[in-house]
Amino acid sequence: MRISRSICTIGLCCLALGACAEVAGAGPHTYVVRPEDTLYSIAWRHDLDFRDLARWNNLGSDFHISVGQVLVLAPGTRAPGVPQVSTAPRIGSAPHVGPQRRIPHVAAPPADAASVRQPQSAGNGPVRWAWPTERVGTLRPVPGGGILLPGRLGQDVRAAAAGLVVYTGNGLRGYGNLIIIKHADNLLSAYAHNRELLVHDGQEVALGQVIAHMGEGTSQSPILYFELRRNGKPVDPLAFLPK
Repeated sequence: MRISRSICTIGLCCLALGACAEVAGAGPHTYVVRPEDTLYSIAWRHDLDFRDLARWNNLGSDFHISVGQVLVLAPGTRAPGVPQVSTAPRIGSAPHVGPQRRIPHVAAPPADAASVRQPQSAGNGPVRWAWPTERVGTLRPVPGGGILLPGRLGQDVRAAAAGLVVYTGNGLRGYGNLIIIKHADNLLSAYAHNRELLVHDGQEVALGQVIAHMGEGTSQSPILYFELRRNGKPVDPLAFLPK
């Protein structure tokens, strides 16, 4: 009986030490990669520019990350010596999802071409914009973020500009089923609270292409949350979208 108790005590101590080591492995300025993460989603979660995140972690041009890998979230930070859980590439990784790939200009406009204008230049040439969904009710700006566009459950959600899908999933808390599209090296758009996602990581999309169907937001009503980020920071979408 004493021997059994001793073995149990030793086992519990080992588990406790292991748990402490695991917690200690990820400091306040580091992040441990999860199975559904992409570099873009990690950068989005922490309000960072994905290019900075790649540079701080000496990632290659394909932005390859591995499950269990410890990434630093600030310059000059050193990642602790946490062993990787897996060396398998993250879900959706593709060699062509990288800053060296230029987004092709799409000549064919969507059906509502009258709502499209091109007042902005985002680094890779003009980016043409359209509203990401039909406006059914009054849009609601979100302080420090994007806009909420009410609508009908299941209505089409469209790419607001041509680009490359760099994230699809529901791994970011508060966004539901989320799509992130890269339009230029410094410009990303996000489409949250979707019911169905119709595109996948690494897919090129055209201006106005249907990418999802509208779902319900936190208020349990049909709505799309749309956000634009330039250099990792939110910008006013109304400055880009047609009047």
